[in-house]
Amino acid sequence: MIEIALYQPDIAGNAAAVMRLAACLGVKVSIIEPAGFTWSSSSLRRTGMDYLDKADLVRDPSWPAYRRRTAGRRSVLLTTRASLPFSEFAFHNGDILLLGRESAGVPDTVHQDVEAEVVIPMRPGLRSLNVAMACAMVTTEALRQTGHFAAAPVDMTQ
Repeated sequence: MIEIALYQPDIAGNAAAVMRLAACLGVKVSIIEPAGFTWSSSSLRRTGMDYLDKADLVRDPSWPAYRRRTAGRRSVLLTTRASLPFSEFAFHNGDILLLGRESAGVPDTVHQDVEAEVVIPMRPGLRSLNVAMACAMVTTEALRQTGHFAAAPVDMTQ
């Protein structure tokens, strides 16, 4: 199954939106600490609502701890520095979609340590998408490719 990892997220609302997405899609989400917000943040609760308790969340204390825990799996970094569009990348079961900090992305050491990098193509002159929106786009494509998107029936009565 696909997993999502946020590298030292800065904004509680974005992290909560990703956790809500992960809960709804049945995907594990990792937060690679330190985060730029407190876990008691009202923005975290406001955006995540009651979905945060349903998220399969792992908090890794550092990048090395994350790499030890995920050894043998591919970390696929979403980055504006990549040249391969995410829609042309062949995702595999077990891949981890890694997203960087809203303010700074990831350091060069992380770029050098990941197994793959992909980009969301955008119009020239525009810098980036919101991290939660980018996460949703690439996560659904990875789930589609690996046969896990909409694997469970959707209850439209709620």
